[in-house]
Amino acid sequence: MAASPVPGGGGAGAVHSSNASGFAFDSGLEIRTRSVEQTLLPLVSQITTLINRKDNTKKSDKTLQAIQRVGQAVNLAVGRFVKVGEAIANENWDLKEEINIACIEAKQAGETIASLTEVTKRSRLDSDGQVTVLTDKTGVVQAARLLLSSVTKVLLLADRVVIKQIVTSRNKILATMERLEKVKSFQEFVQIFSQFGNEMVEFAHLTGDRQNDLKDEKKKARMAVARAVLEKGTMMLLTASKTCLRHPSCESAHKNKEGVFDRMRVALEKVIEIVTDCRLSGESDSSSVSVFTGIKELKMNIEALRENVCFESKENLSAALEAILERVEDFTDSAYTSHEHRERILELSTQARTELQQFVSVWIQAQSRKTKSAAEELELTVLKISHSLDELRKQLHCTAMQLAADLLKFHADHVVLKALKVTGVEGNLEALAEYACKLSEQKEQLVETCRLLRHVSGTEPLEITCIHAEETFQVTGQQIISAAETLTLHPSSKIAKENLDVFCEAWESQISDMATLLREISDVFEGRRGEKYDHLSLPKPTKNNANLKSLKPDKPDSEEQAKIAKLGLKLGLLSSDADCEVEKWEDEENEIVRHGRNMSRMAYSLYLFTRGEGPLKTSQDLIHFLEVFAAEGLKLTSSVQSFSKQLKDDDKLMLLLEINKLIPLCHQLQTITKTSLQSKVFLKVDKCITKIRSMMTLVVQLLSLCYKLLNKMENNRWVSGTTKDTTDGQN
Repeated sequence: MAASPVPGGGGAGAVHSSNASGFAFDSGLEIRTRSVEQTLLPLVSQITTLINRKDNTKKSDKTLQAIQRVGQAVNLAVGRFVKVGEAIANENWDLKEEINIACIEAKQAGETIASLTEVTKRSRLDSDGQVTVLTDKTGVVQAARLLLSSVTKVLLLADRVVIKQIVTSRNKILATMERLEKVKSFQEFVQIFSQFGNEMVEFAHLTGDRQNDLKDEKKKARMAVARAVLEKGTMMLLTASKTCLRHPSCESAHKNKEGVFDRMRVALEKVIEIVTDCRLSGESDSSSVSVFTGIKELKMNIEALRENVCFESKENLSAALEAILERVEDFTDSAYTSHEHRERILELSTQARTELQQFVSVWIQAQSRKTKSAAEELELTVLKISHSLDELRKQLHCTAMQLAADLLKFHADHVVLKALKVTGVEGNLEALAEYACKLSEQKEQLVETCRLLRHVSGTEPLEITCIHAEETFQVTGQQIISAAETLTLHPSSKIAKENLDVFCEAWESQISDMATLLREISDVFEGRRGEKYDHLSLPKPTKNNANLKSLKPDKPDSEEQAKIAKLGLKLGLLSSDADCEVEKWEDEENEIVRHGRNMSRMAYSLYLFTRGEGPLKTSQDLIHFLEVFAAEGLKLTSSVQSFSKQLKDDDKLMLLLEINKLIPLCHQLQTITKTSLQSKVFLKVDKCITKIRSMMTLVVQLLSLCYKLLNKMENNRWVSGTTKDTTDGQN
């Protein structure tokens, strides 16, 4: 497909541009993405330059030439833009006619502007040697309107191409997921999951670009949480499916797997609803007004009533306050709210009711008296009710934040998760029931805390993140119990143990995200952050980066972070592919298997680093990791070379060709770690990840090839041995 001039935009509404001279542009189209807006801005600026000049004024030759150059520049820019638009049209037949019509309009308008600003046709020389411009300003304005309107149409049509790509990518993933659900053999699963992984990487790229491009902060936050579910769900889907294949008759394993598939499907649909601007599923259920939003709106209505802006609003004030206090009951009814906090909240709620009644009464009197004293009394009641609402807001914030902080501190060591893992390996069903009950209690505490945090979060994006955290704890808690039950029933199963580990990691990751969420809410409450909020989205490479205090000048910008994260996701999937290959081998102590497994684990650690998680915390950790990974790669090649000596010439040659691809990559990685990485670590992280990704691709191929050649060699030996025994018997 030809490159789109923009990665996003779209929808119906209005685009408006105006300037001091009275030129106004209204295309009847709403711009929903930054890229479309930024593409239009230079064009609007150039046209504004043309239209801002005064009519029939004498211009110097220099000024006149400048005006002509602007007109020509507009026309040339439009010409280049039209070529891109036509290329997109040729590759998208369903939109070809619409794009071509808009391109023709844009081209004609650009040519008209160039013609109307041409010096030779539109000026005459006065007796004093000055040039008088005779340009038809009305014509320029009309051409400008047509140009901006048609260019906007092309941009928004091009955006529909991007949306179509995302929808198509989602459809491919759904089809592959359906195949994964029905797969019966481990070999077939590995093959299909590899395809699924590639499709998920493509979808992550497309949706990541879209998320960054969205202007609406709520949609951006919703996209972030849906993509986070998909990223973490990919690993869960892998281990849950493998567990089902290994233990096909285990009910808890199937329950575990079904939960992952269901949640990923919901997340995929949410992404599509956001990009196609459909009504979001479940939005009406989850987007009820929070306490903080309710208080903010009530204070605005009180201000409006004080200014006598909206007479009838006084009738709604009491109802609005009662709606807020009904939601405050989430705090007072909670079993986790301390007695002291509950009493204070109830006291402030009663005070707010009293102050509001007083305000309404004074306002009614002020309407009839119209005196200075009445106005002063009204002002005093406004200050009182405003103060009461602010005090209630502070108390709710304090209650929710203290509860959340205490809960995170209490569960920081993850005692219950560790106990469930031990219980599973021991096969102790009685202990499983005990710790499953404790985890359920912990889950309910976290879910309720997230609900309270949402009320005090302060911004809509943060509210969405709180809702996501609540849903994640609710779902993951039950999935951990199912995974633990499977392991307890099959205590010697390595796959069941790995599966439980993955779900426990997801829980720990969400706990970590919740700690970050608390800091964000605190920043907003204390006024350290504005409305714009860096969502807890996939990816989050900066969490670890914050620990690299000596490297602040090299902190990656958002574009670099996105690039690193995309590479990281692919690395995580390659690590899973390598694990699948390792599990085929019966001899777990085989040197090839051992080094392959080590490299897979290390690659997964680097993948976690791109998400701001895992063991890699500082620049020194990263440098050491790269050195060890390169050394492990060379050990693997050495083991494979030793193995190749047992093979026939053709097989040996095939294996050595693969080894010779990996060795130089190991040496290149060693070189990277020795060239001033300490001072510019972030400038080289993406290069290192790219290199390691290439290495892991080769490792997966080598493990697969070695396994096949080993089986072939053993089969040949068996056939040779059988033939020899038969011959000896005949003799």
